[in-house]
Amino acid sequence: MTPHQYIERETRDIRTEQLYWDRVIGFCYSRLRERAPVLFRMVTGRRFSDLLGFLNYDLFMGGRLLGLDRLARRSGIDLSECCDDPQTLTTPKRIFERKIRYWQCRPMSEDPGDIVSPADARMVTGSFCDTDALFLKEKFFEYERLFGVGREEWTDAFREGNFAIFRLTPDKYHYNHTPVSGTVLDIYEVDGACHSCNPAAVVRIVTPYSMNRRVVTVIDTDVPGGTGAGLVAMVEVTALMIGDIVQCYSEERYDNPGDIRAGMFLRKGVPKSLYRPGSSTDVLVFQKGKVEFAGDILTNLRDHRVSNRFRGWFDNPLVETEVRVRSFIAARKNGRGGEGRS
Repeated sequence: MTPHQYIERETRDIRTEQLYWDRVIGFCYSRLRERAPVLFRMVTGRRFSDLLGFLNYDLFMGGRLLGLDRLARRSGIDLSECCDDPQTLTTPKRIFERKIRYWQCRPMSEDPGDIVSPADARMVTGSFCDTDALFLKEKFFEYERLFGVGREEWTDAFREGNFAIFRLTPDKYHYNHTPVSGTVLDIYEVDGACHSCNPAAVVRIVTPYSMNRRVVTVIDTDVPGGTGAGLVAMVEVTALMIGDIVQCYSEERYDNPGDIRAGMFLRKGVPKSLYRPGSSTDVLVFQKGKVEFAGDILTNLRDHRVSNRFRGWFDNPLVETEVRVRSFIAARKNGRGGEGRS
């Protein structure tokens, strides 16, 4: 298979991703899907996905057989960032649901108009407007289905806007953080399947992110103390072996986590939710003309030196940039602007 490469933001190095379960995913999304569609639907269903997640992450023996240190090294996990004693992380699940000292190791811009990454992830950007240089045809998700049936208010509000996709690989820190400050207008779950976020699966199953189970949070940032970037939708998408998305908003570190409800004011950069382990995806959706993405991320999108599995699927290479949670990714357009900043 074609290697999948991305650009590491801090060093600008080109990295080749170690894709977990790559051959299995490739088999499931080619031969199994074509020759045994009923079985394929079962594999991507929630019950089977939960079972796979349990076998792969929850079993105590998983950590013992591989060894904590070896598992962390193989996955590139820096255990020194953890809040808890690393010796208590005795299963893969505990490692992947780890808490980190983000207030120290994930610094955040102090500019109130900045939008920050919701996760440690690999990011691409795009536009729903066919006159925009970032326009992408509907392949990651079908826009009309993204917000769910009967949610025309939000479908209309974000039409011709921009979006950013954040792909969390299984080794990543799996807490999502708030990308903006503002008041919650709506939060709800949309039912769906559990398709893999592996690039090989994404290019074979068109619009998977609008087919998977997901939680949609719509935030009004044009309020006192808000980011001032209009309405922002954060769509948290489940994937294969993701058992749940737990809303656990905490204003001070990880203290006193609670549910999110309409009318709440969310502060930027703090923990919002937790993915149960596996790979998963965040999608941020912005209204037309409200934000400008960081210049380095836009430059990386079209870097022809990079080989990846999205090449040939779009009109440009569509190269992912590895970003860190709470790092700057965009700015409100009526603020100081995002072009050229990183």
